[in-house]
Amino acid sequence: MATNVSGTNWTWTVQQLSGFDGLAIKKEAIPHQLGDHDCLVKIESTSLNYRDLMIPMGTYPFPMKTGVVPGSDGAGTVIETGSRVSRFQKGDRVCTILSQGHIAGPATPEILQTGLGGSLDGTLRQYGVFDESGMVHMPSTLTFAEASALPCAGVTAWNALYGLTGRALKAGDTVLTLGTGGVSIFAIQFAVAAGATVIATTSSAAKAARLKELGAQHVINYRDDAQWGETAKALTAGQGVDFVVEVGGAATLPQSLAAIKMDGILSIVGAVGGQDSKDPEPGLLNAWFRGCIVRGIAVGSRAQFEEMNRCIVANHIKPVVDQKTFHLRELKEAYQYLWEQRHVGKVVVDSAV
Repeated sequence: MATNVSGTNWTWTVQQLSGFDGLAIKKEAIPHQLGDHDCLVKIESTSLNYRDLMIPMGTYPFPMKTGVVPGSDGAGTVIETGSRVSRFQKGDRVCTILSQGHIAGPATPEILQTGLGGSLDGTLRQYGVFDESGMVHMPSTLTFAEASALPCAGVTAWNALYGLTGRALKAGDTVLTLGTGGVSIFAIQFAVAAGATVIATTSSAAKAARLKELGAQHVINYRDDAQWGETAKALTAGQGVDFVVEVGGAATLPQSLAAIKMDGILSIVGAVGGQDSKDPEPGLLNAWFRGCIVRGIAVGSRAQFEEMNRCIVANHIKPVVDQKTFHLRELKEAYQYLWEQRHVGKVVVDSAV
């Protein structure tokens, strides 16, 4: 069907896989043709992930292509709907899901082909068309900026703590988080809401204070304590932590393994510390030696997103958004800000140019 909306749609694209200079912005028309199950969304806010930095650098390990509109995490308003849309109506506030084909259950190779901002056009534009199956209703308690933080970091943290059938986080468990990025902060918030104990790591006293405000009972400065994994284990009377939400990669895995308890769950969700390390990276046998479960997580499903949203509303959880907000035209500066790890929580880009 044709829409009644016209005007300018400022849009970023990944023109080259050569670094942030491979990003380009252009002015397009607002899409005017919708499929039967499509929704036209006015995107109000987009939040950034480390994944977004890897794509223009050509280092993302999952499907990507040049010419794609970057960004997976968007929140906005439905402006028009296709003739057979049943999940949404005009005026609804929505969030995108990262893997558009991941509705429920485990990920598959086919689902990995449906990532926004990698294989499919994403959210770093003012208007976008998305299939109704690839969105969820925004939590009613959040702003657009807060809701834009959910699709990748929020769902990933939720999956890390609740995604393994029969082994969901419970009150009294201990969770180890690394740093002050989006996934780690969401993991703290979800763990605290469940009545778990949180041990967090960071690099500065100021960030440590913020983590304690969010509910972390123990904070370890990893710059001062190279054996922070052993320190975390000692805080559990030597038993080890029940969950590690591992975002660092090769540089942090040895200490994460040092912290985990027998039969604990170590979820590898990223590699913000890089994929190389001066020390030997632990091998699969290390998981055997520790007697733990190691999971690789690629975000999560729409069903998990909706479960998480119910928790957010019920527990009055507010996503942590970095104090510095960028406009759409400032995207390269926002990428650099995230790359330099100057943020606490999620870096948000609003749709104003």
